Amino acid sequence: MSNTILKISDLKVNYGGIEAVKGISFDVTEGEIVTLIGANGAGKSSTLRAIAGLVKPTSGKIEFNGEDLTGKDPTAVVQQGITLVPEGRRIFPDLTVLENLRVGAYLRNDDITDDLNWVYDLFPRLKERSWQAGGTLSGGEQQMLAVGRALMSRPKLIMMDEPSLGLAPLIVKGIFDIIREVNKQGVTVLLIEQNANMALKIADVGYVMETGSITMSGSGKSLLEDEAVKAAYLGT
Repeated sequence: MSNTILKISDLKVNYGGIEAVKGISFDVTEGEIVTLIGANGAGKSSTLRAIAGLVKPTSGKIEFNGEDLTGKDPTAVVQQGITLVPEGRRIFPDLTVLENLRVGAYLRNDDITDDLNWVYDLFPRLKERSWQAGGTLSGGEQQMLAVGRALMSRPKLIMMDEPSLGLAPLIVKGIFDIIREVNKQGVTVLLIEQNANMALKIADVGYVMETGSITMSGSGKSLLEDEAVKAAYLGT
């Protein structure tokens, strides 16, 4: 039986007087890739930031594996098994690749060797550059490092905010291949993407957000074929 790993109920997020997220509800099932698509300013990043504990929801509930995470701080959220790959990668440019990866395991006090090897198997390029400063990597390599760093906490759910932003098309394909592979290895994925076409192709479930509300939902395949989605987000 499928298990709901993340349950969002009537979530609202305000910035001052601006309502960024207007009472949305959705579930993420364990083992799936779920994507939120929508234009800039639709409330996608605010949703992830609220789940990650980076902003406090105005109201509503965030449950993870039955635990209430609403308003918990980011450390508590990571301890529960959720990590965020932030928009713009946000790696530490002056730290080496290996040091960046170790930062991802900062809450762990066990041996991280197996997980380092797992990340290096996923991203052989990072192993080759393990002693290089993060800031000297290409954009695609920095994105690999951001994903690898998030995996070092051994998450049950990894959230990714615009992982393909600013990357060349060939690199984008590689990043989406990696998201698929991470998911195959047992990590549930919640993805937000401006590249709706690529996101819906790999997603089990998709939600369309517009001005803080969810306006459509369905399987990735059904949304890819929906005429309104095609017109608004797929450029066809």
